[in-house]
Amino acid sequence: MTRAGLSAKERAYQHTKASILDGTLPGGDLISEGQVAEALAMSRTPVREAFLRLEAEGLLRLFPKRGALVVAVSPAEVEAVLEARELVEGHAVTKLCAAPEVERAAVVGRLHEVLAEQRAAFHAGDERAFAEGDRRFHTALVESGGNPILSELYHSLRDRQLRMNLGSMMGHGPARAQEILGQHEAILAALGPDRSVEAQGRLSEHLEATRTAVLGR
Repeated sequence: MTRAGLSAKERAYQHTKASILDGTLPGGDLISEGQVAEALAMSRTPVREAFLRLEAEGLLRLFPKRGALVVAVSPAEVEAVLEARELVEGHAVTKLCAAPEVERAAVVGRLHEVLAEQRAAFHAGDERAFAEGDRRFHTALVESGGNPILSELYHSLRDRQLRMNLGSMMGHGPARAQEILGQHEAILAALGPDRSVEAQGRLSEHLEATRTAVLGR
């Protein structure tokens, strides 16, 4: 396969995946190779290869001669992701609260920087950047734990987390984004010595709010 062919396949993959993750192609939509090929001015062959890759990742389900169905985020998947997040992030919060002051202050400083970026995305009305900022906030929290295996596990949730973050904001207007910012501030305020129970409580409230926003319960 030529370099140009690989580039076309990658473009088709990135374009389609981004559209799924940001909700442009919502769960339940049926799309075709021709639809994507026309949008990107390329042949159907690289699009077909991109669709196969996205099917392997669980984002598409292919139906011969009919197209590809965008797989919706199921309630069971939401519950599983949030359960995994609470376990990994809760562990990181406990370690951070028990860390030496210098180490904890450095992490809290980084979290404040990410929160400022997320707040700027909110004021700019950029939902994708806001959702990505949410993911970076929690990733920084997890990485502060210094456990590469848990960090790798958390990174494997990236696409699901980004999709859920955007899904949790759809139909809720700016109030949901403001709620997220407030909950991040509450988590930050509780990251101190002998406050791990409070910090974990704030984290649990935040994840429960995400569950409610996505599932409606």
